[in-house]
Amino acid sequence: MNINNVKFEASFGTASQLKASELPEIVFSGKSNVGKSSLINKFFNRKNLAKVSAVPGKTTTINFFLVDGVRIADLPGYGYAKRADNERRRWGELMEAYFAGERDIRLIVQLLDMRHEPTEDDRTMLGFLSEAGFPFICVLTKCDKLNKTEREKRRKAFAENEYLSSAIKIIEASAQNGEGMAEIKEIIEASLEEGFLTEETQDSPAEPVKVAVVKRKKK
Repeated sequence: MNINNVKFEASFGTASQLKASELPEIVFSGKSNVGKSSLINKFFNRKNLAKVSAVPGKTTTINFFLVDGVRIADLPGYGYAKRADNERRRWGELMEAYFAGERDIRLIVQLLDMRHEPTEDDRTMLGFLSEAGFPFICVLTKCDKLNKTEREKRRKAFAENEYLSSAIKIIEASAQNGEGMAEIKEIIEASLEEGFLTEETQDSPAEPVKVAVVKRKKK
């Protein structure tokens, strides 16, 4: 996958706009203000591919991109408390329609802010991904904002968090210095291969990895 070939495809804000898709899909998910747009821009080496806003909750659509026959889905951030009730309902309906639709979702890139414990909304999303059987990795954003001691402490906390136990891998990443981008790309490319990963568990205190995933079929 040549990330330089990425291009914007479409934005959809309502469930009725979503159509079935046969292309393999990689999904970026995370709460509002987790740094998802900045990370996507860094990953694809494009300054304004995903729109970055200083206002949490501003992105309310699913934004789709194409790269070498692969569809990238950038989900709207969840958990913004100041959204109106009708916006929350629309978001819920949009997410339900997306995940329940006929799609070939290969991998969820679930973003969490490394500086903080997972929020209640984060835990809800992680629980959904685990129960639904979607293969996912957890990317801990903004790792560059922590010093060595703080980072080690947060790394251990995430490794021991039961909500992350189904993750294929936990990756520390920074949209500022590019840390973690190569590792994310490696797993994304692996998820596009037939069979994906075989079942095995690797135990390492510094980098816990649980691998027990097969390719997810469309419903």
